[in-house]
Amino acid sequence: MIGNLNDTLNLIRKTTPARIINASKVLSSYHYSRFVGKANHWAMPMSIAIEPTTSCNLRCPECPSGLRSFTRPTGMLQVDLFKKTIDELASTLSYLTFYFQGEPYLHPQFLDLVNYASARKIYTATSTNAHYLSEEMARRTIDSGLDRLIISIDGTTQETYEAYRVGGKLDKVIEGAKNIVRLKKELKSLTPFVVFQFLVVKPNEHQIEAVHKLAKEIGVDHVALKTAQIYDYKSGSDLIPSIDKYSRYKKENNGTYSIKNELLSHCWKMWQSCVITWDGKVVPCCFDKDAHYVMGDLKEQSFKEIWQSENYNSFRASILRSRDEIEMCRNCTEGTQVWA
Repeated sequence: MIGNLNDTLNLIRKTTPARIINASKVLSSYHYSRFVGKANHWAMPMSIAIEPTTSCNLRCPECPSGLRSFTRPTGMLQVDLFKKTIDELASTLSYLTFYFQGEPYLHPQFLDLVNYASARKIYTATSTNAHYLSEEMARRTIDSGLDRLIISIDGTTQETYEAYRVGGKLDKVIEGAKNIVRLKKELKSLTPFVVFQFLVVKPNEHQIEAVHKLAKEIGVDHVALKTAQIYDYKSGSDLIPSIDKYSRYKKENNGTYSIKNELLSHCWKMWQSCVITWDGKVVPCCFDKDAHYVMGDLKEQSFKEIWQSENYNSFRASILRSRDEIEMCRNCTEGTQVWA
């Protein structure tokens, strides 16, 4: 509870008049666009996700990085490209996630990138499989100013953990989490806010209570129970949980599966956020894993040119018209986390 409050206050402290005004413009342009049925945008994004790398050390079965199934190239984010983008967005950007695909800590300058954004008072977050959180890296993580560290831990025994995190070692995850928690205390740092993210799938659903217990023992700030996106879900999957609360899918009378949520013709994400791939491509959201819907290239254009371009607004308009027109939107589950 105290950790949650500290995290909220930390985010509030980074709020500025310019960011509040920008957020107001984002909100008003979104609702106005829905009202008139035409895409309009009068502001810059409130949040972005940027991809340090597509490389990963694990082989998770529902992850393009893990499956090595990308059609786009694998690589590392260029520092100069990152700095140029942050310099352009810093005054209005409230939230920056260092993650899309891949393992961020494989980027040799990852924490330097975090430090650059943190110095501009942008709230920073990342998601990691925690295999690289040695004592030195944990200390550097805290020193970087990272605000939120999401640690993927999808099992409390090695057998269960590796059923999804193929090639992973649970003891490395636990060691990394302990390093962060211990060093936060030693350095008297309130950040990063440490989250155990537990992707609920059928092989691990029996360990939900156990992951809460483990988090409490270590001193992790929060546990997030995340529902899993299944790519080939229609015929069912061994990963779909039997506990309905944690499944994005429902079984039909004919034995096939369908997405629970209704496909509404609007999407808040298209107005308030976007994703930047390691090579500078701007894509609409995290469901575009293979960057099929490229709105522009930051190596050739400024972010503002891309964000407010006719191409981007045409894409937003197509969502207002019918999300069913867009392939990635047809499999959009708007995945949830259950905070506890």
